Amino acid sequence: MSILINEKTNVLVQGITGRDGAFHARQMVADGTRVVAGVTPGKGGQKLDAVPVYNSVREAKGDHRIDATVIFVPARFAGAAVMEAAEAEIPLIITITEGVPVLEMLEAYHVIREKGLRMIGPNCPGLISPGKSKIGIMPAHIHLPGNIGVISRSGTLTYEVVYNLTRSNMGQSTCVGIGGDPVIGTNFIDALQLFEDDPETAGVVVIGEIGGEDEERTAEFISRSVTKPVVGFISGRTAPPGKRMGHAGAIISGGKGTPEAKVKAFEAAGVPVADKPDQIPALLKERL
Repeated sequence: MSILINEKTNVLVQGITGRDGAFHARQMVADGTRVVAGVTPGKGGQKLDAVPVYNSVREAKGDHRIDATVIFVPARFAGAAVMEAAEAEIPLIITITEGVPVLEMLEAYHVIREKGLRMIGPNCPGLISPGKSKIGIMPAHIHLPGNIGVISRSGTLTYEVVYNLTRSNMGQSTCVGIGGDPVIGTNFIDALQLFEDDPETAGVVVIGEIGGEDEERTAEFISRSVTKPVVGFISGRTAPPGKRMGHAGAIISGGKGTPEAKVKAFEAAGVPVADKPDQIPALLKERL
């Protein structure tokens, strides 16, 4: 089983005729994703290979069942694209775009929550349920179907961790890149609850980074609400003191958000923290 997406998920691509949208739409199709339509204003009636292009999300929804949309729209238009998807009540909105204005995402965040929809991102690599569906930019060839959930603030670290899991024959149920911006649609706790409720996910890897307090709050949630084995990794542990590093949301203030505080919080919650990504499979195997 997987969370959020599976082999029956019908996907819309917003910005499908742009350089990145076209490239990754083709990759998603090649990886087995059901990309049923795309949107680029002013280019309705065209096709990207066999995928029809529409002028708006509502037009596409009129011809197709849309379960999820992925946004490859430039930052200055991405907020409007998210709002368009929300107004069309697309259940799952994945925003890959980096650099979306925070105030625009804050407005979209509340609209999405009020409508009972879900957003992944922005500034994220998307998600993948190996062998079933991929929405975003994750390289499918390093993944393996299995029962390990992965949640990460970092795209490239996700790939490194997944590569090591796959090499250890530890397949993944779903891998979710939640994004590194200050305002994101789905956080660690949201994704952990989904994995906790998924009967075919046996364990979870949480990949955090320097800055912010999400990992500390996640540790508290794990200690009281998660029964499945969880292993952690925190990037930025060798960052020089006072040096700002990481994503836009990775801010250290008032002594909070340091890698040391995050590791301490995880360990206090019974979550072992790997020093290096290649240690994660062994730590996980000890707990399964």
